[in-house]
Amino acid sequence: MLNNNPQINQFQHLELRAQQIVEGFMSGLHKSPFHGYSAEFAEHKMYHPGTATRFIDWKLYARTEKLYTKRFEEETNMRCYLVLDQSSSMYYPQDRDLKGSELNKMGFSVLASAAIMHLLKHQRDAVGLSVYHQTQKLQTQAKSSERHHQFILGKLQEVAQANSTSLKTDTAAHLSNLAQQLPRRSMVIVFSDLLMNTEQREEIFEAMRHLKYRNHAVVLMHTFDGETEREFSFGSAPRRFRDLETGLDLPVFPRQVRAAYTAKMDEYFQGIKLTCAQHKIQYVSADIQKGFNAIFTAFLVARQKFV
Repeated sequence: MLNNNPQINQFQHLELRAQQIVEGFMSGLHKSPFHGYSAEFAEHKMYHPGTATRFIDWKLYARTEKLYTKRFEEETNMRCYLVLDQSSSMYYPQDRDLKGSELNKMGFSVLASAAIMHLLKHQRDAVGLSVYHQTQKLQTQAKSSERHHQFILGKLQEVAQANSTSLKTDTAAHLSNLAQQLPRRSMVIVFSDLLMNTEQREEIFEAMRHLKYRNHAVVLMHTFDGETEREFSFGSAPRRFRDLETGLDLPVFPRQVRAAYTAKMDEYFQGIKLTCAQHKIQYVSADIQKGFNAIFTAFLVARQKFV
């Protein structure tokens, strides 16, 4: 029977787009550390002295003359939480969304999250969604059921198409609360543009250190529009810029401020990368102009390290 519910059809469309993106990425891997990525991923691990011998795969030893122990499903399956910053700045550029071929930062984060869910689904991993702004948040448990996946896809679609006016966030408080709530070791993937002052960013990294202290793996997907937010490519004509979170307007001649702006942004990006390296937080440069390959590669690296 044909399903005519437009809301359901919308997030089924999101799932299809995510699946197509992942399939394109996986077909282009060829010979790589992820060759053979499948549902049998991480089935065995090297035997270490002291491990119970009853778990040794003797048939594999007969073929390879190397000792491996079997990994059972509860060992290999993990919990992954997708965390989306829903501040107004994440809806930049405002003339883009999931409907067009070009995406704003939130649309990019939503589609990347749906694609990561597709990978998790094939690994039988559990996934949870955490979306927050200053006055509201969505927090789900991590589950691997099809019903749960469809629920999250629907929520992601709602987030992508939400009213983006005057949404502010308290990322540090949200991540600290999340660290307290997660019941067991998990992978936490954070999509944020981190467009905030130095003090606020320090508080965010303190919260990420809290997650690390509680033995969670943290991946920061630093989401930005490289063409305009990093390179300030707005031509030479005068423009009026509006702060999406405060509504403040500012007239600017782009050519006059571009050099100073890009120098500050270089310093800002290097500072974030350095802080991530110091605290062993996996940093990913998620430029929405460059597609999803960096996102998927980082996820697969994190997934291999996690198990």
